[in-house]
Amino acid sequence: MKKLTIGHLYPDLLNLYGDRGNIQCFRKRLEWRGIEAEVIPFLSDDSIDFEVLDIVLLGGGSDREQELVCQYLKKIKHDFKSYVEDDGVVLAVCGGYQLLGNYYKTEKKTIEGLEILDIYTEWEPERLIRNIVLNCPLFETPVVGFENHGGRTYIGDHTPFGKVFFGLGNTGKSGYEGVLYKNVIATYLHGPLLPKNPHVCDYLLEKALERKYGEGVRLEPLPDKLEHKANNYIVSRYSDKKYVLKETIKRYT
Repeated sequence: MKKLTIGHLYPDLLNLYGDRGNIQCFRKRLEWRGIEAEVIPFLSDDSIDFEVLDIVLLGGGSDREQELVCQYLKKIKHDFKSYVEDDGVVLAVCGGYQLLGNYYKTEKKTIEGLEILDIYTEWEPERLIRNIVLNCPLFETPVVGFENHGGRTYIGDHTPFGKVFFGLGNTGKSGYEGVLYKNVIATYLHGPLLPKNPHVCDYLLEKALERKYGEGVRLEPLPDKLEHKANNYIVSRYSDKKYVLKETIKRYT
């Protein structure tokens, strides 16, 4: 039986807006296909062996919690970066997204990042809060979620996770959201992200299985009736669905 080990980094500090639900989504979508899932929560100051991990979740937290986490991240900076460069699978959400960069300049101080992504974040007083719809070049189905962040993230030459069709995204002005880098998805999308976007979950699972077992992997499709209904509801309510799908098709032709 195949097995994936999922590391949940600092859930005692980084678990805003239901990010823990992403772990449950990973687990259930593996179990429904007969693949074993082991979840290892790493609490503050736990030692982390990235060599045993197939997927890493770094969730969101407040500025204060991110500052606390920073001292623990410094200890694993080299190992975490090596894991990413070796095509390790990572989902980093909100605060986790910001911490993958060079720094996050808050209202009062600068929080040092892991420097895994060549990005930086700067705080502004007006929070960017709303539902969001993205067109991601990896998927035919739009990606939906909920954003709530004061930081503006500048991604330089990195590839964005998606183009914003409704919502505000990285800076509220760029028209793009998140970052794609190797097998990393870094994003501001809460909700949690994966239950509303099973296509994103399965993409990450397939990448993890390919990395571990060295073979092309296509997961058997699941019914996903409720998941697609939730996704379609947000797309229909907040954007012109036909336009979103038309633009997506263009990327594949």
